[in-house]
Amino acid sequence: MQNIVSIEWLILAALCAATAAAAVWWLSPATRSNSLEQDLLTSDGRTDAVFLFDDTTLIGWSSGARKFIGEHAESFSWNMLRDQLSRNYPGLPQSPGFLKDVGPLVLSGTAAAESREAHCEWIDGITRVQLRRSTLEEQNRSLDQELTTLRAAVHQAPYPVWLQSDEGEITWSNLAYDDLIQKIRGRDSDVTEPLFTELDQPKTSGKPERISIPLPESNKRLWYNISTTETEAGWLCHAVDVNAVVDAEVAQRNFVQTLAKTFAQLSIGLAIFDRNRQLVLFNPVLVDLTALSPDFLSSRPNLMSFFDRLRDQRMMPEPKNYSSWRQQMEDLLKAAAEGNYQETWSLPSGSVYSISGRPHPDGAIAFLFEDITAEVSLTRQFRSELEMGQSIMDQMDEAIAVFANDGTMTFSNTTYHELWKMDPDASFAKVSIMDASRIWQDTCDPTPAWGEIRDFVAASDTRDPWWTKVKLRDGTPLMCKVTGIQNGATMVSFRDPDLSLPRADQERFAIVDHS
Repeated sequence: MQNIVSIEWLILAALCAATAAAAVWWLSPATRSNSLEQDLLTSDGRTDAVFLFDDTTLIGWSSGARKFIGEHAESFSWNMLRDQLSRNYPGLPQSPGFLKDVGPLVLSGTAAAESREAHCEWIDGITRVQLRRSTLEEQNRSLDQELTTLRAAVHQAPYPVWLQSDEGEITWSNLAYDDLIQKIRGRDSDVTEPLFTELDQPKTSGKPERISIPLPESNKRLWYNISTTETEAGWLCHAVDVNAVVDAEVAQRNFVQTLAKTFAQLSIGLAIFDRNRQLVLFNPVLVDLTALSPDFLSSRPNLMSFFDRLRDQRMMPEPKNYSSWRQQMEDLLKAAAEGNYQETWSLPSGSVYSISGRPHPDGAIAFLFEDITAEVSLTRQFRSELEMGQSIMDQMDEAIAVFANDGTMTFSNTTYHELWKMDPDASFAKVSIMDASRIWQDTCDPTPAWGEIRDFVAASDTRDPWWTKVKLRDGTPLMCKVTGIQNGATMVSFRDPDLSLPRADQERFAIVDHS
């Protein structure tokens, strides 16, 4: 009996020791961690892959996750997993710590994802990512939700959308199309009859085509860009309202026509080149001035071709050589773009053109061609007459000087220059009556005549002509004649007193004797 009791005590002690060892093993951290990992890696029949992370370090994975990890198990991290999955599962957190704060996430996969869902959760310091397939019920629910969203999006679209059969009947339409057909045909109209009857062209070309429909009781038309797509149910059509675009194009066209009419009335030739240096606008006068054909100008030549043709037509100065011509054109283009190009062309025909280049918005350049032959001829003729008059006056024995009403000397002849040893043209500053009278006074004996001449030049009322005698310091006598001429100017002349005055002058001129 004693032996039996001893055996029972031994068995009880062994059981207690075994239980204690099992409890120690179960409560150890390593054992709990390994057991937790095994539980977390356990998957149902819908699971494709499971990943376990301690912070960003991979600590466990299922067999299905091997294709994502490959040969990089030791270095595989959260960022590497996210790089592979973020495209197919949008919303995957940047860091596993995000799941600790917000809780579990269920991410729906895109159409390219093999698995339909990604479950992400944080469990006792371990981040678990599970890729799994949805159940049929879940898939149907997702499809129904997607279909409802698509229907609402198309039905509430702000532009008309409709489905048209090959026979030309409307089998479906959205609210925008229904509103448009009621606006055009009224509320009780037949919705199966197409509103846009000219759809053959976009169907054939496959490109958006602009089609218009007339408004009832109005001359106005509504414009739409129609796009068509062939489907199993018929032609899916989209209409985009482009009335604002059409109105802008009409306004632009009217504006250009107005400008063209205005330019057509100008006497100056106009050529505008766009940013690509192609001719985009010219007026009829340009054809007359340059002798370039309208066909050539209408073909939108580039700037170099335009000036090449001018050179061939001898409508611009002939360059010394072709290489310098190209460089000249580049300099011309640069100066015109900066608004500094201004030249006068003397053509072989004798015509003279004034050419200017001006920059325009968006990189365009405008060239203006003006025929200034008449002005240049008139200027040359006027200059020739002045030179002729100057030559005649230089041949006279009488010294003559003319002063404007402000006292500035405007004319003098060679005899005057030789008599008073001065040349007004050699001075940068204008010679005044004060300067001239000072020279007369320094060169002649004292006489009050110089002051009277100054007063006469400055006078604006009584300007009767008069003459007097003056004497140079070397004793040479002179006859000084003072005469008021047009525009308030005064002519002062000096001559030899031995040359008697003409009888008409003796009767007309007052004699002032200061002797």
